[in-house]
Amino acid sequence: QVQLVESGGGSVQAGGSLRLSCAASGFSYSYNCMGWFRRAPGKEREAVASIGTGGGRTYYADSVKGRFTISQDNAENAVSLQMNSLKPEDTAMYYCAISFFGICTVPAGISNWGQGTQVTVSS
Repeated sequence: QVQLVESGGGSVQAGGSLRLSCAASGFSYSYNCMGWFRRAPGKEREAVASIGTGGGRTYYADSVKGRFTISQDNAENAVSLQMNSLKPEDTAMYYCAISFFGICTVPAGISNWGQGTQVTVSS
């Protein structure tokens, strides 16, 4: 059974940094991509960043470009999201995601989700 375990959420003041990590387990075959989504109160779940197997393809939402960096550890089936210059509008539940056959930029492409980790940015 595929499992995604997230860590690293928390509370920070605007301008601060947080690093989210996600470790995937429970499978022995290759995956297409891993990434992070977020859902703010009253809003739809949106893709934040994703990375293809091998790290060759990355995606960032326009709202986080230049501030967030996604990285991958293929040997460990893990992905991290370094979040700098955080803004109050980054406040959301962040979900790790993996896709074995689809894409990681829309929820419909995701095979499995993590439980989520809360990020709260105060002004």
